[in-house]
Amino acid sequence: MLKQIRYFQSVVRLGSFTAAAEEHFISQSAISQQIKALENELGVILLKRKKRSFTLTEAGEYFYKKSLVLVADYDNIVREMQRISGNNSEILKVGLLKGYSGKEFNSAVSEFTAKYPDVTVEVTHGNHDALYDLLRNGEIDVILNDQRRAFSDEYVNIVLDIREYYAEISANSPLAQLDEVEISDLKNTPLILLSTPEQQETERRFYANDLGFSSEIYFTEFIDDALMQVIQGKGFMLIEGSGNAVQTTTKAMKLLRNGKPIIRRYCAFMKVGNPKKHTDEFIEILKKQF
Repeated sequence: MLKQIRYFQSVVRLGSFTAAAEEHFISQSAISQQIKALENELGVILLKRKKRSFTLTEAGEYFYKKSLVLVADYDNIVREMQRISGNNSEILKVGLLKGYSGKEFNSAVSEFTAKYPDVTVEVTHGNHDALYDLLRNGEIDVILNDQRRAFSDEYVNIVLDIREYYAEISANSPLAQLDEVEISDLKNTPLILLSTPEQQETERRFYANDLGFSSEIYFTEFIDDALMQVIQGKGFMLIEGSGNAVQTTTKAMKLLRNGKPIIRRYCAFMKVGNPKKHTDEFIEILKKQF
């Protein structure tokens, strides 16, 4: 009955027998039969079927809400039972670039977890080189990182997105009157970066030597601390995109080098021949989010 309840929940959540069937990789007729069998088992009609749509009966609406609690409790019981017995679920270890603020990664984890509830996604945050070290040493399965070097044949290299750098600065700064700014015009404004103490020197070399920032560089480990420094006019942060929300405390300006936007490539990386059977599936789901 549990499988039938999950089918029923999918039909209601997606509002479609067809979409629910695709989600569970079965035919539409099969999922319809399973819902009918569930209704027979319960002795009530859950759905009023029309030609190409349906509505929940009063009993169906009650059962749907209560079944969500029931299935959530069941899943929690199973996870706790596996933990107690030492038979833990498979773990997919994923690395995420520190400071990455896009919603794509969280969406990918959510979709992956829904599709593979028995696989636990363990997320590690780190700077570029720290994540590569973890991947190289086999301590992590896949990473979402920026590209700072030529692609290596030792890894599966997938470009997810190319984004333009913006400089986020205090709205009280005279520079906030600009919509775009040359990197050279920020030489007297400190750059604030997120980094652990161990990675600070590596980050400093990259942003100074590779990207060409000549300003002083300050470091912090926390995004809230960095933002507070920006708001107080103590420096600027790098972000991708100008943001959709209306900002009153800061201003995002497109960052240019010799009149051209500075870009950042986000990529997914994993070792060639990674033995984890779900790594490819996670990357495919991640690719769809961009």
